[in-house]
Amino acid sequence: MNLVIALLSTRSYITAEKIRASVAGYADSASDEAFSRMFERDKNELRDLGIPLETGKVSSFDPVEGYRINRDAYALPAVELTGDEAAAVAVATQLWESPELITATQGALLKLRAAGIDVDPDAPIAIASPAGSVGLRGSEDVLGALLSAIGSGRAVQFPHRPSRTEPYTVRTVEPWGVVTEKGRWYFVGHDRDRGATRTFRLSRIGGEVTPIGPVGAVIRPEGVDLREVVAHAVGEAPSGVQAQVWVADGRATALRRAGIALGPRQLSGRNGDVIELDIGTTDRLARDIAGYGADAVVLEPASLREEVLGRLRAHLGGREEWLS
Repeated sequence: MNLVIALLSTRSYITAEKIRASVAGYADSASDEAFSRMFERDKNELRDLGIPLETGKVSSFDPVEGYRINRDAYALPAVELTGDEAAAVAVATQLWESPELITATQGALLKLRAAGIDVDPDAPIAIASPAGSVGLRGSEDVLGALLSAIGSGRAVQFPHRPSRTEPYTVRTVEPWGVVTEKGRWYFVGHDRDRGATRTFRLSRIGGEVTPIGPVGAVIRPEGVDLREVVAHAVGEAPSGVQAQVWVADGRATALRRAGIALGPRQLSGRNGDVIELDIGTTDRLARDIAGYGADAVVLEPASLREEVLGRLRAHLGGREEWLS
């Protein structure tokens, strides 16, 4: 490392003698021969690592051979992130604050900052998802416990309810993994009580997640695609009924991806686009659209528009001036 730093510190070639005198570790060489062997070994190691070590004359007046590292060939290309990608990185740093993952988070942030990416985990981030939620609020401890169990290969027990109106029941599951789908977090595994593969939304797991059984007893089956399992479990069949929604420029990214663009349109002096979406479950689509506030407006059908407006009115608690 000392040699790399020295060779990167100047664009001119440095003679072996100057390297011996200035780089820590070489000055203590017992003899010229010992230094030569050490220097040759280090040069070969740098080249083996892919570091572009070059040789050339120190100057046009000095024929002595010198060494340097080609900065242009050594440096990585600039790291460029889109707005959505930078936001995703910031969201990830906010999510992974559990003791199990904080070290990895700090390392990732350090690398991004070193690459010149301005990502501040403490700054408010505009997230392109309903109501700025990433689907994990209140479930951080659950996620940490599940990840720990998955890593150690232990089964888990936890209270779960299929919906908000149903009571909790204790489930015993062999954990396979945790994935996200449509802004929500899901846990996938083999449910011992049901004798089948099951998917559980993290927000519907209440109380503690308790690991049971010996370490290494649970092994995820080969060929299991967790995302496919979750998509099949929570997916909706197309209803065939289409809705047209106006979305502001640069906003409502998730809605844009789910729909088909019909063309640009101005609404209340703002630029945006009209997209067409399959309604699927009216309640879910209305909730998603309402989460974007004034950045997403239902044009038709009227029933969906009223459902969204009803949700916004309830959220505003009578302060409805901007709805007009």
